[in-house]
Amino acid sequence: MRLAAEGWSEPWKSLISTMLSARTRDETTIKVCDELFSKYPKLSQLSKAKLLDIQKIIRPVNYYKTKSKNILECSKIVVEKFNSRLPLDFEKLITLPGVGRKTANVFLSEMGKDEIGVDTHVFHLSHKLGWSKNSKPEQVEKDLKKLFPKNIWKEVNPVLVRFGRTFRGEKQDLILKEILKP
Repeated sequence: MRLAAEGWSEPWKSLISTMLSARTRDETTIKVCDELFSKYPKLSQLSKAKLLDIQKIIRPVNYYKTKSKNILECSKIVVEKFNSRLPLDFEKLITLPGVGRKTANVFLSEMGKDEIGVDTHVFHLSHKLGWSKNSKPEQVEKDLKKLFPKNIWKEVNPVLVRFGRTFRGEKQDLILKEILKP
């Protein structure tokens, strides 16, 4: 099962798909991104797109109006400020419109960096498994970084997201109960 950030030919496509995946199912995000990247195969082209054209394409994703603005502004900044090359630096990434802590970390881990992106699945499962009791994703991230060796941080998000998407409700509870047996 492919996740939204995975399988793109260029880093900027991974970042845009991660931005779009917030509060949207990966299947929808991937389909929308396929259409978006087909119409705008280069970041420079996307940076010159009309806002309404982007909105029309990404309408199936949640918060498409805000995400459209962020995609357009982010694309322009990356083209102009970073010469069309995404920085692989957390602090620089979070200065981009629409890129917060989770998006930056998911993107960086997809690029092979040792980071943990805390999304809904990671947050929820970290609590169910007793790995964190914190109510803020940034604190959950810190707890997970203490728990896991650095060389597997980039695997935490994809593994937990796939588990969370595959097993839901009672089935998930049964599996977790079995895992957590004393």
